[in-house]
Amino acid sequence: MKILFIGDVVGSPGREAIKKLVAPLKQELQIDFVIANAENASGGSGITLRVATELFASGADVLTSGDHIWKKPEIFELINQEERILRPLNFPSGAPGRGASVFKAKNGAKVGVININGRVFMDALECPFKAALKAAEELSKDTKIIIVDIHAEATSEKVALGWYLDGKVSAILGTHTHIQTADEKILPQGTAYITDVGMTGPYDSVIGRRVEDVLTRFLSSIPVRFEVAEGNVQLHGALIDIDETTGKARSILRIQKKI
Repeated sequence: MKILFIGDVVGSPGREAIKKLVAPLKQELQIDFVIANAENASGGSGITLRVATELFASGADVLTSGDHIWKKPEIFELINQEERILRPLNFPSGAPGRGASVFKAKNGAKVGVININGRVFMDALECPFKAALKAAEELSKDTKIIIVDIHAEATSEKVALGWYLDGKVSAILGTHTHIQTADEKILPQGTAYITDVGMTGPYDSVIGRRVEDVLTRFLSSIPVRFEVAEGNVQLHGALIDIDETTGKARSILRIQKKI
C-alpha cells in the first residue's frame, strides 16, 4: 500500500496546498492513506476544530503534531473528541488525547501511527526511544503497518531512533525543522527513513515566517511577532510503499509539489 506523509503544514498557505494538491496526488500516485503534521496549521501555531475539519475534508486521514500542539485553548477538548488528531506520545501520563492509534485506510488495511517528540534542544519529555518501542510493540498486535512521526530538532536523535526501530516499524519520518533532507533510505531491516520530510507552506520565507520579521529578530535581538509568509507555496512530504503482508517498506520517495 502507499502512504503519503505530509510535512509541517504552516498556516493558511499550507492548508491551501493540501486543498489543491492532495486529491490530484492521490489519483496520480494511487495513494491509500494520508498523514499530515498539522501542529502549525492554525495561524502558524496550533490546531483548531475549523482547521482540522478543513484538513480532513481536503484528504488527510490522520493529523500528527509536536511541541506546538497546546497553543490553541480549544485543543484540550478537541483532542479528546477527535481520535484522528494525535499529540506526542511521550507527554507525561494524564495529558489529553493519545499519541498512537490504529486507523483504517481506504483499501481496508489497518495503519498504526505513532507521534513522538524528541528531547534534544526541546522540552524534556519522557524517553522517545522507550515510548516509541513500547507503542510499536502494542500496535503490532493489530497491524504490521506502523508509521512513526519523530518531531525533533536534532538530526542525530532522529537518525538514532531510525536505527533503534529498524525492522519494528514500517517508516520513521522526521518533522519539526521544516527543511526537507535528502537522506531518504530503506534501513537494513526494512524500515523507511528520512530525517525531515520538509514543510507544506510558503517557501519564500524563513521556515514559513516572513523574512523581514525573522531578520529583524536576528539583527536586533528585539522580540518580533513572526507572521506567516505567503510566497511560493509548496507541499513537501514523502511517499512510502509498504508490503501489507510483512509491514516492510518497499520504497520511499521525497515529494515536492508547487501550487
